[in-house]
Amino acid sequence: MDPETMKLLAVGLAASLGFLGPALAIGLIGFSALQGIARNPEASGPILTNMILVTAFAEAIGIYALVVTIILVFVG
Repeated sequence: MDPETMKLLAVGLAASLGFLGPALAIGLIGFSALQGIARNPEASGPILTNMILVTAFAEAIGIYALVVTIILVFVG
């Protein structure tokens, strides 16, 4: 394999693994928040606030992975 092919394989692997973590995290966050609201409907306000905050942090990791893969494609 030539170096360009290896670079693109590395970019694909970095992107797929970098996006898999946040996707799973956001799914688990949503599941846990809905389960918590179902058990205690009166606490839906604080649960939703914390869910949105943690989802933003998980999404930031995906954005970092996107930036790294773009850098690998165009700079590396």
